[in-house]
Amino acid sequence: MTSAGIVLCGGKSTRMGAPKATLPFGPETMLQRVVRLLGTVVDPIVVVAARDQELPELSPAVSIARDEQDARGPLEGLRAGMKALPAAADAAYVTSCDVPLLVPAFVQRLIELLGEHDIAVMEIDGFTHPLSAVYRRTTLPRIEELLAHDRLRPAYLFDAVRTRRVRTDEMRVSDPELHTLRNLNTREDYLAALAEAGLM
Repeated sequence: MTSAGIVLCGGKSTRMGAPKATLPFGPETMLQRVVRLLGTVVDPIVVVAARDQELPELSPAVSIARDEQDARGPLEGLRAGMKALPAAADAAYVTSCDVPLLVPAFVQRLIELLGEHDIAVMEIDGFTHPLSAVYRRTTLPRIEELLAHDRLRPAYLFDAVRTRRVRTDEMRVSDPELHTLRNLNTREDYLAALAEAGLM
């Protein structure tokens, strides 16, 4: 199976005072770091942004896609990312841009666990993580159908296709502290992640 990567950026500013994609994280921005880490295990990578969102400079090898409609959540970004994938990509690991502690081995493990399923998604205490998941490109028609009917919750997609709900104990061998699931929503989160990465 040939796996790609999709990074969803969104367009909103955060409580950290700037869009997450452009926040500095050591010598690079948060988006640049996530793309670099993800690029060690999947290829190619598509970055999905809002229609008017400015992005930091990225490698020419990274494709940029734009949401077709604003404020429609992760399924909208997933549609744009899937449409931008090359034909050779069977599936894509999908993440947000605010997980600078992403562990590449986590991504590899989740891809392995996809097996014959359409989606492999992390689930913790009944809560799924749609932006820590692997999606086959064959899910695109279902995504389009859900968006056409304004059914915007990823849970609708998980219920409509063969979904492998991955437990934390299956992933800790690759990412013991589950850092890959740690997205940053506050300045305190941001500063803690910088410290943990040895960048403060």
